[in-house]
Amino acid sequence: MTSTPTETDLRQGRPPLKGEAAGPPAGDVRSRLVPPFMSPGPRLWETLRIPPATGDALARRAGWAGPLLVTLFAGLLRFRDLGSPRAVMFDETYYAKDAWALVHRGFELSWPKDVDKLIIERGGDVPLPVDPAYVVHPPVGKYVIGLGELMFGFDPFGWRFMVAVLGTLSVLMLCRIGRRMFRSTFLGCLAGLLLAVDGLHFVMSRTALLDGVLMFFVLAAFGCLVVDRDRARARLAAALPADGQGRVRPDAEIARTLRLGARPWRWAAGLMMGLAIGTKWSGFVVLAAFGLLTVLWDVGARRAAGARNPYGAVLRRDVVPAFVATVPVAVVTYVVSWTGWILSSDDGTGGYYRNWAATEGRDAGWTFLPEWLRSLWHYENQVWGFHVGLTSPHTYESNPWSWLVMGRPVSYFYESPGPGQDGCPSDVADKCAREVLAIGTPMLWWAGCFALLYVLWRWALRRDWRAGGILCGIAAGYLPWFMYQERTIFLFYAVAFVPFLCLALAMTVGAMLGRPDAGETRRVAGISGAGLLVLLVLWNFAHFWPVLTGEPIPLEEWQTRMWLDTWV
Repeated sequence: MTSTPTETDLRQGRPPLKGEAAGPPAGDVRSRLVPPFMSPGPRLWETLRIPPATGDALARRAGWAGPLLVTLFAGLLRFRDLGSPRAVMFDETYYAKDAWALVHRGFELSWPKDVDKLIIERGGDVPLPVDPAYVVHPPVGKYVIGLGELMFGFDPFGWRFMVAVLGTLSVLMLCRIGRRMFRSTFLGCLAGLLLAVDGLHFVMSRTALLDGVLMFFVLAAFGCLVVDRDRARARLAAALPADGQGRVRPDAEIARTLRLGARPWRWAAGLMMGLAIGTKWSGFVVLAAFGLLTVLWDVGARRAAGARNPYGAVLRRDVVPAFVATVPVAVVTYVVSWTGWILSSDDGTGGYYRNWAATEGRDAGWTFLPEWLRSLWHYENQVWGFHVGLTSPHTYESNPWSWLVMGRPVSYFYESPGPGQDGCPSDVADKCAREVLAIGTPMLWWAGCFALLYVLWRWALRRDWRAGGILCGIAAGYLPWFMYQERTIFLFYAVAFVPFLCLALAMTVGAMLGRPDAGETRRVAGISGAGLLVLLVLWNFAHFWPVLTGEPIPLEEWQTRMWLDTWV
């Protein structure tokens, strides 16, 4: 009699006993298109496999309970004393005020240079300026920040609230994305936990800057494409013929001609990428990279289904729908995000450059286009010139080559209270240090360098689609900055690809754990090594906690956390 392995056996990693059901029949193409969580195969994390989320109620609860617990932990960290330091930190001086202006006027305003202290003291009682301001970033991220200000006031907690919400939700998304990619709740939750305790992601989730918002929309777009990949492959597998024993076999004609439908998750990805572009222009690179990624995933699906020329099949059936669902949707979303500026008054009190087409640009050509569109194009052209020409030196600027090793973090806030002042213990010998340092958890990032090599190997030599997706996310957020060696750039831009670095490290931990049929020595060594690595990351985050949150500590203790001279 054939028995079925219990859920407990599968969670513990026991391989099926002789005579047990172990997955789809040999040669069933369904396992290549939509491999179930219990399917056999040379996967390095087989021991951590669980039943699919579409199975029984217990499996569904397990697939959500772990991610929600990790998210709760991340949220507690991020919302603890969110309003501290009670100060305008770093570039909050731009975005907090721009956000307040946007949610009240629909466009940014020119604030007095010395207004930050007054805002901290009086908050919403500070009168709005009248003149429009020239800004160099689109409005979506500032609208997000402004939503928190509308709910909780024009103060540090208010302008950091929504960024903290998105930072926390990004942990939940990564848990679920990792679970779907690795077919393992454990590895998905591990990826989310690593993101929760990364110092850079933590600080950016507690600061009203745009890059944390950008990271959220980039990760959301990637998650939508991963879901779309699974849904499209399932539809393709369902259309293939089956033999008398229920085994699905390849069919070249179906693989070549089948249309995969509307694919709403890909449209959702286009919306998320439009919101990313509407936060910072670096989202355009993500749009190009993810657009190519989803098309290549379609190539792999049609090849697995039996297409003799999968590239030709995708060119005929999938490229145009992929383009329409991403590029036009993203562009329309971006333009719509400027609605407040577009609808601003044309009597001289509207947004900056709003009336350019009706005044200076009256004879600039393209007069058949609406004036608001020509004015917006001129504005964007001016912003492009600013970005490519930004070369003013800054104390905390860094070269992208140094980012992965944490060469030059960014100090958002620093003060040196004396004994008994601002929480500094009265018994300290000299004085204390209070700092908010935007720095990744060093152990995580340094281990992530080796994880990138492993993922690159998995993609280049094993054609692992998971590795390819992770590398695409990292490349889209990282490589473009190497083009601007003369531009003023900062380490915190890297937060956009931190979730993918955590996925790479979680995938590497899965490899360290090994297969369930590996020898006992191998298993013990793998589990010990993986456990030690995770514990080191957790300890490292706890060790750096004071310099991530602005807690006052004796100057000697602060110095022990400055591991490199470039961190000071």
